[in-house]
Amino acid sequence: MMRQYELVDRVVSYEPAADEDLLNRAYIYATKKHGDQKRASGDPYFSHPVEVAGILTDLRLDTASIATALLHDTLEDTDATYGEIQKLFGAEIAELVNGVTKLSKLEMSSQDTAQAENFRKLLLATANDVRILLVKLADRLHNMRTLHFIKSDDKRQRIAHETLDIFAPLAGRMGMQAFREELEDLSFGEINANARDLLLERLSNLNEQSGDMLNEIAYTFSSLLASRGLKASVYGRQKRPFSIWRKMQHKSISLEQLSDIFGYRIITADEDSCYRALGVLHREFRYVPGRYKDYISTPKLNGYQSLHTTVIGPNNQRVEIQIRTEQMHEVAENGVAAHWVYKEGDEAAPDARKLDPFTWLQDMIQQLQTGETAEEFMENTKLELFNDQVFCFTPKGRLIALPRGATALDFAYAVHTAIGNNCAGVRINGRRLPFRTLIKNGDEIEIIRGESQLPSESWLHHATTGKARAAIRQALRERQTAGYADLGAEMVASLFSSEGHEYTRELSERARGVLEYDTLNSLHADVGRGHLPAAEVLLAARPKGRGTRRPSRLAGAMRSLISYPRQEAHDDPVAVPVNGNLYGSVVRIAPDCYPLPGDEIVGIVTMGDGVVVYPVGAPALDQFEEQPERWVAMRWDSATMNEARLFDSRLNLTVVNRTGSLSIVAQTIADFDANIANLALTQRDQDFCDLTLDIEVRDVQHAEKLVKALQGSSVVSAASRQLTGEASLSRD
Repeated sequence: MMRQYELVDRVVSYEPAADEDLLNRAYIYATKKHGDQKRASGDPYFSHPVEVAGILTDLRLDTASIATALLHDTLEDTDATYGEIQKLFGAEIAELVNGVTKLSKLEMSSQDTAQAENFRKLLLATANDVRILLVKLADRLHNMRTLHFIKSDDKRQRIAHETLDIFAPLAGRMGMQAFREELEDLSFGEINANARDLLLERLSNLNEQSGDMLNEIAYTFSSLLASRGLKASVYGRQKRPFSIWRKMQHKSISLEQLSDIFGYRIITADEDSCYRALGVLHREFRYVPGRYKDYISTPKLNGYQSLHTTVIGPNNQRVEIQIRTEQMHEVAENGVAAHWVYKEGDEAAPDARKLDPFTWLQDMIQQLQTGETAEEFMENTKLELFNDQVFCFTPKGRLIALPRGATALDFAYAVHTAIGNNCAGVRINGRRLPFRTLIKNGDEIEIIRGESQLPSESWLHHATTGKARAAIRQALRERQTAGYADLGAEMVASLFSSEGHEYTRELSERARGVLEYDTLNSLHADVGRGHLPAAEVLLAARPKGRGTRRPSRLAGAMRSLISYPRQEAHDDPVAVPVNGNLYGSVVRIAPDCYPLPGDEIVGIVTMGDGVVVYPVGAPALDQFEEQPERWVAMRWDSATMNEARLFDSRLNLTVVNRTGSLSIVAQTIADFDANIANLALTQRDQDFCDLTLDIEVRDVQHAEKLVKALQGSSVVSAASRQLTGEASLSRD
């Protein structure tokens, strides 16, 4: 265990102005609080916070972070209090310790739901200060180094999987590559020890066969650069087992087929030397096309900068090379933590809330405000955590970085949420393409906006980034909430009208007060969702007029209206209109039912689904006979329905069994501008075939004209429209 003076000396070596007294007090306080507590290894418990602090000194973090590391388990595992730490060490350290404690209290589980929820809480807990995450990553790293002391196999496996799924990708996303690689390798050793051991054995044999090739190639590169007047340090290294394993799994190849086991880093004096070194290597060795990347001119979002290339080096060996300056190397290894590296003793610490690599995390925090479930959030962020980036441009030259695998729709939302919501199409490099198109490095993308364009459910299939998916879901939720409010208002107004009353502002406000709703919108939305019967609103607004009449009796009036519909039901003033804004959002067609605009319809209020529409007379309505309060008179509002909108309908045909019959049927349907969505052959004999066709038409008139045309066809023996799934097929 590191001694007190050793820890303080480490901090002072890179931060001469460090508060030594604060560090000494934190060390002594934590020692006393943890007392004789032991770890699973049998070591004194205090050895753990000291080692965590030591890891952070390797990152050269500020004094507050080191003190937080020493104190990070005191609130959870001792009788220390937040107030006591605040009094002794100040508000800043107390907040940091409290933030780390919140993370430590998360009882992780192998279940996806629990893991997703805790990942969400982890990010929320780090929203105010990135140092909380840095201390937690150091804490996890030391726990992984001592994981083998835990006796429970299940617990070790759970911690290793959690580290591989969450903490290692987070470390990588924050640019802390050294942390990520060690966390991955330690997890790999626990999750699949046999694979790791076998891989290490084969790597050892490979090294014996190739001799001192790693150092020989490094020497060749170093000598070549020196001969061209470039001062540079060249380091060769073998990739870690997990990195090799992941690449083998991804490419489905063996170790012998993997050509880039070794990697080289060339550290130069300045940025100009990076490009000069690249030129020297490309002139001397043949480079592999498609493997060159310039992250100096276009850094990654976490601040990473480097030149990447792959060449066919000495002995025809394929070699990966990274070229960077010393400062770039510091950022590449330690990421956001590199911003605490001090050049001068009196340099002020950076603002932990304004670090560029931290902006990615802050963007993800903003997504948590959209109200998604934890599972959605976890799903949406995995792409950003694990994938590399592609860089593309707006027509004005603005650079947009997105995860590899992102679409043009993701690009639209990356530019601005409002632009994404109004995205009606895209031009990629001047060509009009679907917005589901995958983007590539260097693409120039122009978003075509439509003011009337709104996100739809299908957009979730075309968006991959968390920001885009969160924005789409938020827009859908807002539109649905507004739809429920509109529907509820229509339902209440219709019920008032059926009882001979006008639903005035005065009555609606009276009902809102009696039912204790903050706004009329929220009251109407609950009616639309099925959480509040419309009859309750009527009773609340006009209690004297109703006497002892119960809500179910009131709602029963709706049932009588529907049971005996008038021929001109679409002119019925008490029926709720099915308009274009509500259809498909809060008003849905019942399963196995195919009503069209012009058909008599009835609605059933369904909890959480708004109103489910059935054709009048549908056998499925019998199940609601004893629930009259759920019935709603409905009518199609053709004036607000989009003329281009098509509705599902089902046809039953009996067709002559001969060559070309199906072609004639299909052509007839096409001639009437209808579309075949599905087709099934239900029965076939020597003379006839029974077909069921799901088609898309505009309304009843459209469908009836099509049916008459089919009935007049020489190959169709019978044709009829099916309103519900219960209808039988026959050829009488």
